[in-house]
Amino acid sequence: MTASTATAVRTTHGEGRRDEFHRRSVEALHSAEVPFLIGGAYMVEVCGGVSRSTKDFDLYVRPNHVKAALRALARGGYKTELTFPHWLAKATYEGDILDLIFRAGNGLCEVDDSWFDRALDDELLGVPVKLCAPEEMIWMKAYIMERERFDGADIAHILRCCAAEIDWAHLVRRFGSDWRVLLSHLILFGYIYPGERARIPAPIMEDLITRLRSEAGTAGPERLCRGTLLSRQQYLVDVQEWGLRDARLQERVQMNEKDIADWTDAIEKEQ
Repeated sequence: MTASTATAVRTTHGEGRRDEFHRRSVEALHSAEVPFLIGGAYMVEVCGGVSRSTKDFDLYVRPNHVKAALRALARGGYKTELTFPHWLAKATYEGDILDLIFRAGNGLCEVDDSWFDRALDDELLGVPVKLCAPEEMIWMKAYIMERERFDGADIAHILRCCAAEIDWAHLVRRFGSDWRVLLSHLILFGYIYPGERARIPAPIMEDLITRLRSEAGTAGPERLCRGTLLSRQQYLVDVQEWGLRDARLQERVQMNEKDIADWTDAIEKEQ
């Protein structure tokens, strides 16, 4: 998707205080030369055609730029905190909230150079910005399957609008050994939009289904629960009572036992 297409897809955001907050935030990071990308609901509106009002403004930064971003925002009068050291920092200004995201809450999907190499050029309220590419948004949103939040609809809408422009080989590589998660969303897409199944390239579906068939009847790692990568709450019984190993403690996941404990404790606080 080109910048001009993105601008055409995006509807006009509300004026006033929220616009000023968005402008103030991106200008603070621009002035400090901190690279960032816009994602979240804003990107879903651009690449998925769905507009919704949210209380947070999501910006994505590399992990090694989080401290510089927080310093820049603090100089601009924001109250800042490293909310969860494994994935999220926050900055607030007069009640408005800015999320600085550098990984997913499950410790995967780290924001790396590829996010910036593939970003879309755009403009926000007269300020040049870059948007997260649809592949990275699909990758990060695919794991969000909580009882109170499921981002599958965002993925379906992005696929419906952007499937022709997606780098499918890159998207499959992003999921790596979690290709089943991607396949599940592609299958749902065909269910949600039966008349638009052809938007998903047949070779991609054939490849993933071939992988699925090759694993039929074979057992994976014993006593492992990957459900905790999809929901921080719904699979706690598996790892706390049933003795299954928590996949968030695997080497590929950027979480440790303290991160998991803090992320779990926050469930009750956020309810």
